[in-house]
Amino acid sequence: MPTIAIVGAGSGLGLSIAKAFGDNGFSVALVARTQEKLDTLAAELKEAGIEAAGFAADVMDPASVAVAFDRIKERFGDVDVLEYSPAPHSHVPGLSNPGPLEASRANIQPQIDYYLYGGIAATEQVLPTMIKRGSGTILYTTGGTSKDPLAGPAEFTTTTIGSGALRSYALKLHQATADTGVYVAHVPLFAWIGAGGPETQPDTIAQHYWTTHTKRDGAEQPYVAL
Repeated sequence: MPTIAIVGAGSGLGLSIAKAFGDNGFSVALVARTQEKLDTLAAELKEAGIEAAGFAADVMDPASVAVAFDRIKERFGDVDVLEYSPAPHSHVPGLSNPGPLEASRANIQPQIDYYLYGGIAATEQVLPTMIKRGSGTILYTTGGTSKDPLAGPAEFTTTTIGSGALRSYALKLHQATADTGVYVAHVPLFAWIGAGGPETQPDTIAQHYWTTHTKRDGAEQPYVAL
């Protein structure tokens, strides 16, 4: 059974992505900071007939990410799909969203750690094996301002910088893995999740991820529902 690891899993889009892949025969490894919340999500997936388990890790602590992926491998085997989606609104110590006039090295660096270095830490745990076997998918999720910085309000400046760095990494990794059998894509979300019509609902957006994984076409697959 193939496995998807969802890093930054929560009760919204992360859970919906888990269901979308689980309904297509995947086991699901959920990764986030709080084990109790992960256990609740895993229980909901199990009730739906999806094999799932939670693995606590802090993406700003690479050692904890490595431990979590070691546990994932023990439980499920190699990861076939990595989906990395750190939530911009997470209550993570050190993260803030000041505007450009207040932006500084001190408040930008945590966003770089959260988005870029966290994404690299997760990628390092799966990419070598994917390349060795010649298959795999890695999907990075950010808000739409990573692609278009003017798409959001000015106070999202530090988030935009951090997520923009992750976008650049994702696009270059797509380029570098083009001939390896590994598909890498960036998914910028131009949507307020759950705050509009059906197209903004997590279950609908999650189908975009399944389509992106199966079609394997292009370095960037925006989802627009504004």
